[in-house]
Amino acid sequence: MSSDLPTENTARWSLLSAGYVAGGVASTVVLIVDGETVAVVDPGMVADRARILDPLAAAGYNASDVTDVVLSHHHPDHTLNAALFQAARVHDFQAVYRNDEWTRRPADGVLLSRSVRLLHVGGHTPQDVATVIAGDTGVAVCTHAWWNEDGPAEDPYAPDRDALRRARERVLAVADLIIPGHGEPFAPTAETPR
Repeated sequence: MSSDLPTENTARWSLLSAGYVAGGVASTVVLIVDGETVAVVDPGMVADRARILDPLAAAGYNASDVTDVVLSHHHPDHTLNAALFQAARVHDFQAVYRNDEWTRRPADGVLLSRSVRLLHVGGHTPQDVATVIAGDTGVAVCTHAWWNEDGPAEDPYAPDRDALRRARERVLAVADLIIPGHGEPFAPTAETPR
């Protein structure tokens, strides 16, 4: 088993909001539940906060139930609504934040739960974090290494093309499904941009 995979496969995830980059910009927002861990990935820009909170409520959770927020990187379109989850620990590439506590730690390999692992996969930005979710239907990875199923092949914001390629290869080595930064989940194929 790859050390990039979580130790078990008991997590469930659902799409709270599919992101987009046309006619506005919104991040893909994901809910992950594994035991007592209730995590939200990339609660960033959306047309209305109800696009995060209403599907969260439909899944049976309130904002106060969220234990963890994961920020794939620090662009506002992925962070803007993190404060909705006041009780949550907030994770990024270098630390965990909660209230007035800032605990430094590298994200790479951190287990949020038995079935959810963080990977530092700098690509879109040097600080990018991927969230690996192992469930009974396979491994899904939340990542901004792709904006959507089409890539783009050449990310115009990525400062280092080789780092982006390495990030994509690392994700592809474990992912059955990719949950991109601004689009619907997709199963990677041989045509998926590397």
